[in-house]
Amino acid sequence: MTAPLAERLRPETLDDYLSQNHLIGEKGVLRQQLQQGVIASMIFWGPPGTGKTTLANIVANESKRPFYTLSAINSGVKDIREVIDKAKQSGGLFTTKNPILFIDEIHRFSKSQQDSLLQAVEKGWVTLIGATTENPSFEVIPALLSRCQVYVLNSFSKDDLEALLKRAMEKDDILSRRKITLKETEALIRFSGGDARKLLNLFELIVTSYSEETPVVITNTEVAKRIQSNTVRYDKTGEQHYDIISAFIKSIRGSDPNAAVYWLARMIEGGEDVKFIARRLLILASEDIGNANPTALVIANNAFQAVSVIGYPESRIILSQCVTYLATSAKSNASYEAIGKAQQLVKQTGDLSVPLSLRNAPTKLMKELGYGDNYQYAHRYEQNFVPHEFLPDAIKSTKLYEPGDNAREQAQRDFLKARWKEKYGY
Repeated sequence: MTAPLAERLRPETLDDYLSQNHLIGEKGVLRQQLQQGVIASMIFWGPPGTGKTTLANIVANESKRPFYTLSAINSGVKDIREVIDKAKQSGGLFTTKNPILFIDEIHRFSKSQQDSLLQAVEKGWVTLIGATTENPSFEVIPALLSRCQVYVLNSFSKDDLEALLKRAMEKDDILSRRKITLKETEALIRFSGGDARKLLNLFELIVTSYSEETPVVITNTEVAKRIQSNTVRYDKTGEQHYDIISAFIKSIRGSDPNAAVYWLARMIEGGEDVKFIARRLLILASEDIGNANPTALVIANNAFQAVSVIGYPESRIILSQCVTYLATSAKSNASYEAIGKAQQLVKQTGDLSVPLSLRNAPTKLMKELGYGDNYQYAHRYEQNFVPHEFLPDAIKSTKLYEPGDNAREQAQRDFLKARWKEKYGY
């Protein structure tokens, strides 16, 4: 059986590798490590299809080390220990030829699975290379992360992807025998979502949909027509991924629990990471609900914690509960708007001085300079409030927070108006 085009074209040396010049270019850190023969444990962080697995293979090949691989999707602690035992037998301790253990999607490993790697990395039994599409600061335990260098792989540029297509036409044994004209590439790149692996496989799908004798002319229209019937209904890395999460968020914002649960189901059936969904709900609870219902953020945060522990399939129930609660909650983006205005004001006005009355005065000199003078401690006054100017003079009385039109924020408006009178116009 013929391997997919992406596999047939997989680079085997740094010189064949496209893009990521900051890592593998003439002065790239990985190239320099390979030239020196000392490879540290590392984590490759980047979008799907940017060559993380390929780069790990190249590091192993060019450093002439034994190479072991695990996938976090279907490997447990037992599998990790078995591979580490094999690695210990095939390499010496603390030598430059320690075996490489590559773990794909390391962010899917639980804490206990990641803990099981620690000793092997510390003792030098293996050099770990992990690959992740998620921020390792959130997904990799600190003890393991501190022992690894994190290298960011950037999305391929349009030029990179087009160069990849031309390489396929010239170098691949099968496609090089076909008469192919790349007239337009925008649709191919859009459908691939910038994923090089998917781009090549879609390209091959289109080419092989023609008979061998027929010239192939790649146009946007032709690509759309031939791919539409073959693409999956939910692609975690492509354009539809962003369309569906957009529909999901907008349905909750629009207070439609029926549509929200439908789009949630689309993501669940497509195998979307539960943490990704839960993170978006956390953001929405603050951005679109905010002080109209502060409990929404508490529930979203609890849902995130719960699904992080439980996983599929039970997490679907927790997500559904959270989604329907958020969709049927009162809405307000007042906090979101307020911080946006405040940041814009900071950009316009620069670093304005803190008023003397608000400054901290921990030393005698600071007190002599007037730090903290005329500050009035609110709790000593009726209703725990005293009028004071808390903004820099240049922007005093500037109104940034506008409570929304809902019961909770109307109460906030009344509170502010009773205390600040006409100062902020509440």
